[in-house]
Amino acid sequence: MLKKILMTTAVAVLFHGTATAKTELKLSHYFPTGHGVHTDFVAPWVKNVSECSNGELSFEVFTAGAQLGNVARQQEQVLAGVVDLAVGLSGTPRGRFPRTSLIDIPFLTRDAGAASYALWELYPQYLAPEYKGMKVLALFAHNGGLIQTSKKKVETIEDMKGLRIRTPSPAVSDMLSFLGALPQGLPPGEMYENIQRGVIDGTVFPWDPNNSFGLNEVVNHHLDAGVYTVSFFFAMNQRSYDKLSQKAKTCIDTHSGNALQAKFGDWWNKWDEPARADAKAKGHNVTTLTDSERERWKVALQPMIKGYIEKVKAQGVDNAAEIYQKMQEKIREYESRQK
Repeated sequence: MLKKILMTTAVAVLFHGTATAKTELKLSHYFPTGHGVHTDFVAPWVKNVSECSNGELSFEVFTAGAQLGNVARQQEQVLAGVVDLAVGLSGTPRGRFPRTSLIDIPFLTRDAGAASYALWELYPQYLAPEYKGMKVLALFAHNGGLIQTSKKKVETIEDMKGLRIRTPSPAVSDMLSFLGALPQGLPPGEMYENIQRGVIDGTVFPWDPNNSFGLNEVVNHHLDAGVYTVSFFFAMNQRSYDKLSQKAKTCIDTHSGNALQAKFGDWWNKWDEPARADAKAKGHNVTTLTDSERERWKVALQPMIKGYIEKVKAQGVDNAAEIYQKMQEKIREYESRQK
């Protein structure tokens, strides 16, 4: 009888210990703590998941400036288990997400919501092979980017010639080259100093980083071209996920995927506005690409678009053209719903 009681007690302690086990997960991204990706997305997500798990999960978050906050290392850190989760820029380093990078092709959309919707809709069937070893929690993109320069105003293709412009991804690099500019690969955190010193003439960015990286202090001209977007991933090491209790997994799943995905369009509109208002308040030159000039850019970039699809195909993505077509269809689907 005593043996039976001791065994029952041991089992009870075992189950109790499992139920109350604490797990701290490391999450990294490369954005400053004042950026909306951190304040509106990552920090609330961490809080919500922690509360959902009743404290079973906690998080240590590494941001820009931290050893684990390097933009070029987010994917490899997740795969190696150095961190458990990360928000990364798909185009840095180059060549790791060729399927996903097709969303960066010019003139697909200028709407973060539409691009994010297309990425998430196509992930299961078309993009998943690029994320082996990771549990993808969200794929998203920013609003249409601007061409922002320190000294020379840009309004036409001809104005782009010879400008040294920072680029975030291979597709955008090809776009800049076809427009006559000289693409420069630099991390976001190095923009301010290099523009200030005249090492580069400007950058392509949406509005939102201007506040978090202080770029309105060093750029004076903003062409709201909206010709491209850039994609990001939010992913978790699959092994880290698999080790969690069912309750912890459910909490992560509940606050990710579709529930998270639908927020990026509104978030990016919110994140863009302060920097736009600040530039106008400073008396900067803010212009929009005219309809006629936009058509010129579209025509000029058609060979680049075809060439980029062929480059992706050469990387082993035989259905690159099909993925690009599906992205166009999903974007139209999203935009029709917004009318």
